[in-house]
Amino acid sequence: MKDIIIQTARNLRKNSTKAERIIWQVVRNRRIKNKKFRRQYPIEFEYYGQKRHFIADFYCHECKLIIEIDGGIHETQKDYDKLRTQIINKLGIKVVRFKNKDLENSLDKVIEKLKKYIT
Repeated sequence: MKDIIIQTARNLRKNSTKAERIIWQVVRNRRIKNKKFRRQYPIEFEYYGQKRHFIADFYCHECKLIIEIDGGIHETQKDYDKLRTQIINKLGIKVVRFKNKDLENSLDKVIEKLKKYIT
């Protein structure tokens, strides 16, 4: 199972969206407050006695922060995203979400908001 998760994360990295490529250029190589971010990072948790995984778009272990990039599909899965965020928060990890259009049109605002989340 773990091999499948790792391969899925690799495939997501290889096939990143335009918005994911934009934010990656912002956070890679410790460019924001000297914090290390990882792309398409598997987060393991237990749910009703079973091991489960989410793959976070971007994850900083140092500040326990996940950055999620929301494309059009997220308009149809708001309940799922809310549950996912609640589960991740219970693991002691904060989640910040940005829409694709915000990354493409208002990158400066996104960066300022992101800096406020990074401790």
